[in-house]
Amino acid sequence: MNASVFIVNFVVITEAHVSKKLETCVKRKFMQRETVFVTGVTGSMGGAFMRIYAADRQKYPYKLKVLARDTAKSRRILRPYRNDPDIEIIYGDLRDFEVVARGVDGAGYVIHVGGMVSPSADYYPEETMDVNVNAMRNIVEAVKRQPDPDRVHVVYIGSVSQLGMRHVPHHWGRSGDPVWGAEFDWYAQSKIEAERVLAESGLKHWASLRQTGILAPVMLKKGSDPITFHVPLRGVLEWVTEEDSGRLVANIPVAGLPEKFWKNFYNIGGGESYRLTNYEFMCKLLGALHCPIPEKAFDARWFATSNFHGQWYEDSDLLDDYLHFRSGESADEYFKSLAESLPWFYSLASVVPAGVIRAAMRFVAGRKPFGPFYWKKINDGRRINAYFGGMENWKSLRKWEDIPREELENFTQPPVRLDHGYDESKDESLLDIADMRGAAEFRGGKCLSGSMTPGDLDTPLEWECHAGHVFRATPRIVLKGGHWCPDCMGHRWEYEEEAHHNPFFAQIWK
Repeated sequence: MNASVFIVNFVVITEAHVSKKLETCVKRKFMQRETVFVTGVTGSMGGAFMRIYAADRQKYPYKLKVLARDTAKSRRILRPYRNDPDIEIIYGDLRDFEVVARGVDGAGYVIHVGGMVSPSADYYPEETMDVNVNAMRNIVEAVKRQPDPDRVHVVYIGSVSQLGMRHVPHHWGRSGDPVWGAEFDWYAQSKIEAERVLAESGLKHWASLRQTGILAPVMLKKGSDPITFHVPLRGVLEWVTEEDSGRLVANIPVAGLPEKFWKNFYNIGGGESYRLTNYEFMCKLLGALHCPIPEKAFDARWFATSNFHGQWYEDSDLLDDYLHFRSGESADEYFKSLAESLPWFYSLASVVPAGVIRAAMRFVAGRKPFGPFYWKKINDGRRINAYFGGMENWKSLRKWEDIPREELENFTQPPVRLDHGYDESKDESLLDIADMRGAAEFRGGKCLSGSMTPGDLDTPLEWECHAGHVFRATPRIVLKGGHWCPDCMGHRWEYEEEAHHNPFFAQIWK
């Protein structure tokens, strides 16, 4: 064999070897790609995630399992993905353990977005509790049955509704503030209980991300529901866009999250630009819809004054630092793009007389079972008391012209930080039984456990509330999560009584 032939053969053999090796490496890399299981992919947040994931497979190289209810609507929404080799679509019920286990099996990440939400949750409270709480129980159990549960990272999408109503000047909040749901808010109650299931599960890698209000076209459909009038004009909310929420979900498996991220509670928010009073939000939304200003479309006295939820987050930037999900688009830019994207017929609202729109909204406010004027008609004293502070208070509410503008917009006060009842400057590894006793006393109760290993926030201790209820909970869920007695802070909704005995909760109730 001459030299030239040898060289040619060597090159051919070498290229074949390299090609074979490269092919083997590619196959191995494909086989080793992470699998991510996501629920709730037919909703607003989940739907945005699916679009983002499908549009950039290079940035999001993981394989995907998704779970959706087996309905014609779900199948229509997921039709574009049914032949995608990287996506396995599972149809079934979150309450069916075998269905959930099928999704969890082999997954390195479980991102639980699904469940019943408002307004459906308001109309079907028992089903809401059943679905939302048992779904989390199934996920936890399925993870524990994996060969290596510690490898699985579970992220739960909770809700701002878990944090109740916040009035000025305590309209700023952070993780660790009191967890409580507004009276009659079964959705909030279901999210609180589901979060407790996860945080007390003993899993090594979990995180609860409390979602705020999502700006999405679907919110336009809620304008015809009487719960519109449950929202106090003087309340606040830090919104987030649908696309940013979807990007948050997509980024979780690829963000390289450090160990310190896990076993914690976070607030999802859009940041400074999205911190609006409810009145400001109403102005921006009506403007995008070409509708008259709130003063012409509504009567200020139709809106509840309390018993809803909403706050601005002191700590929402922290989650963006981890997951880099915010696009940088401002709230004004969002509403401008929303107006430009709406079908042409929305522009007709500009020629509809304001009196017609006002009459239509008055009709909505009287619809049963949740319209305030329906409560007045049937003399539902408990709801009128919860949302308006009683009939006399409702009658004394002011008209638009009598409300100072500073009570409706431009709340510029700096955050008023709540006391969490322990030394938060103390290193977490040094927190001990004395800190637990102090925190319990600030909540009107006692820590009954005799000792704890300093820094161990994940071994349950025994606690007693002011009413004598004894319960077990980890120091983490009490100090970092803001949970307390599941009986007193549950659906009994005896918050006035609780505030008399619980200084921690009284900070916001009073």
